[in-house]
Amino acid sequence: MRHEQRILWYAFLAGVPGSSIAMIILWSGDYTPKVQWTLSVVILAVWLGASLGVRQRVVFPLQTLSNLLAALREGDYSIRGSSARNDDALGDVAREINALADTLRWQRMDALEATALLQKVMEEIDVAILSFDEHDKLRLINRAGEHLLNRPWERLLGAGAEELGLASCLEGDTPRLADFGISGRWEIRRTSFRQGGLPHRLLVLSDLSRTLREEERKAWQRIVRVLGHELNNSLTPISSISSSLTSLLSRDTRPEDWEEDVRRGLTVISTRSQSLGQFVESYSRLARLPQPKPELVEVDPLIRRVAGLETRLDVDLDPGPAVTIRADGGQIEQLLINLLRNAVDASLETGGGVRAGWERSGAHLDIWVRDEGPGLPNTANLFVPFFTTKKGGSGIGLVLSRQIAEAHRGSLTLENRQDGQGCMARLRLPVWPQMS
Repeated sequence: MRHEQRILWYAFLAGVPGSSIAMIILWSGDYTPKVQWTLSVVILAVWLGASLGVRQRVVFPLQTLSNLLAALREGDYSIRGSSARNDDALGDVAREINALADTLRWQRMDALEATALLQKVMEEIDVAILSFDEHDKLRLINRAGEHLLNRPWERLLGAGAEELGLASCLEGDTPRLADFGISGRWEIRRTSFRQGGLPHRLLVLSDLSRTLREEERKAWQRIVRVLGHELNNSLTPISSISSSLTSLLSRDTRPEDWEEDVRRGLTVISTRSQSLGQFVESYSRLARLPQPKPELVEVDPLIRRVAGLETRLDVDLDPGPAVTIRADGGQIEQLLINLLRNAVDASLETGGGVRAGWERSGAHLDIWVRDEGPGLPNTANLFVPFFTTKKGGSGIGLVLSRQIAEAHRGSLTLENRQDGQGCMARLRLPVWPQMS
């Protein structure tokens, strides 16, 4: 009976090849027909049982893993594989796929939330956002873009930039200001991105007309307020003195010193009229600043010449490198005169000194003026027209100086010093390499 058991063991271990060999040995051996048929049935039963066991342990888990991967590929991250023993390799694979499904589900949730937030922002933002594909066809537009083009998005998507009147916005440098057939003044910004491997262009249009109108209204309010203040300061005493003089001259009996009263009154009227005329002239200068006429200007002699014009206080110089810039020499000289005059005025209040100098900073030239005055209590209104902290000041000098700096593509700043008492004014001008 041991031979029969060995044959069944071979069949169980070897599967189909083992079963085939066991059958050959069985039927070629010296066995009775009853034994041969009985063992054949047993071998077949063992083989079928082993096959079902292998299918249960291998094929079904593989099918489960295949279904899990197919669900992940379709974007369904809710399906999970059943738990398995720790020593089961296919079970380990199933657990890793479950962990991957959890990770992908959270990532998709984050992406959906971020996309929803982006859509909300695009809908609520007061800026027109449009996306065009490589054929200049509109593929995305927000609510502000619909209002801009005065059509719903269903009728806009797929339309060409030429048809929408935005072809010029997809060309040229950005950012820039332009009028392109749509009411108002618009700022154009453009960038590129890829979607689905294809190039797209994102067009951002900002309506500046409302902002410009608001700033214009505020500017007019400031001008009217300043003009009204200055006119009242001059016209009120003129009106009062004129009424007093008229009343004096209409009397039948006048005081002995009436001529002196008339003379003083007329002097006051004349003085206030001159002040009012100077104010109007200052305003005119601010409004009609001419365009700079560039020429080659050597910085060293220019600053030394301006410093020598100040006679109330010696200005100490910290010379910088020899630099030649292309600028309007007269305007830059006037700007530096204003800065040095303000610095000396401040230093005279405290008995301090004034120091000026210049230095090269990359493609720019920095000219600075430091004083040892009391400093500035408030720097917010320094460049507001007609605002002044000095008694008898016109509030024009710094505004005019900044206009000159910006007309030369530069900048002018004034701030309290960090290394001591006083202020520092810094003029930054561009320097062309071929000119230095």
